[in-house]
Amino acid sequence: MEEHSVIESFEMRLSESAKDFLKETAKWAYYLSILGYLGIGFIIFAALFAGTLFSAMGKINPAMGAMGSSFGIVMAFVYFLIGLLYFFPVYYLNKFASNAKAAIKNNDAETLTTSLQYLKSHYKYIGIMTLVIFSLYLLMFVGMIVGGIVFHNA
Repeated sequence: MEEHSVIESFEMRLSESAKDFLKETAKWAYYLSILGYLGIGFIIFAALFAGTLFSAMGKINPAMGAMGSSFGIVMAFVYFLIGLLYFFPVYYLNKFASNAKAAIKNNDAETLTTSLQYLKSHYKYIGIMTLVIFSLYLLMFVGMIVGGIVFHNA
């Protein structure tokens, strides 16, 4: 005879207020994901515009030489990279919202589990990106201090 622990046989049930809170959270998450997609569209538009602008400036102002057009390509690449990095948390948030809405509507535990998995992925991505950005800030801060010491002693 198999014995199951209390934890293995535990099944969580959501109260009506918990379902209402989850439904409201899904609505706001969906709203924020739509705004995120719009923001990504503006970033991509800015990438195209920056590339075109700096390329045109390189042709108009001969003093800029080849730097103008190459700087436009670099700026366009940076904006595309920012848009790409911004896409994934917005996508995860959107998938959480749509799956949570469907889970509540259909009273489906499997879909709710999937939606919570997307929410976990969203926060995990944001957490890792925050750590990367703070590390870059720390590296730049240390670089400025070292650069200041080197130039001061020179």
